[in-house]
Amino acid sequence: MAQHITPEFIESLQPNEIFVFGSNLAGMHGGGAAYMAHTLFGAEWGVGVGRTGQCYAIPTMQGGVETIRPYVDEFIEYAKQHPELLFLVTRIGCGIAGFTNEEIAPLFRAAFEMENVALPEGWRKL
Repeated sequence: MAQHITPEFIESLQPNEIFVFGSNLAGMHGGGAAYMAHTLFGAEWGVGVGRTGQCYAIPTMQGGVETIRPYVDEFIEYAKQHPELLFLVTRIGCGIAGFTNEEIAPLFRAAFEMENVALPEGWRKL
């Protein structure tokens, strides 16, 4: 089983690739990966959760790690329903939101063996 690793820098996407980024609930994509999602990959201003453009938004700015978990679970279910797409998960929550890889990676445990979900380098070991 192939375990895809998200490239550190993503500047373009193939038609079947989805840029997964950390957002805020208001969908104000003003910085970090959210800004890239908006400017490069069609993430709509005002959409802070779910599929938007060639992206998938996971809110990370509303509280602690446990407030992120339901949105990650929702994303994993979405990815399961769309095996034809490759989801490139960025280090959501590990930039402006201030979380660490060790806090966020375990939320994606259910995606560790999914062939259509790429995760950042090292997340599968955390």
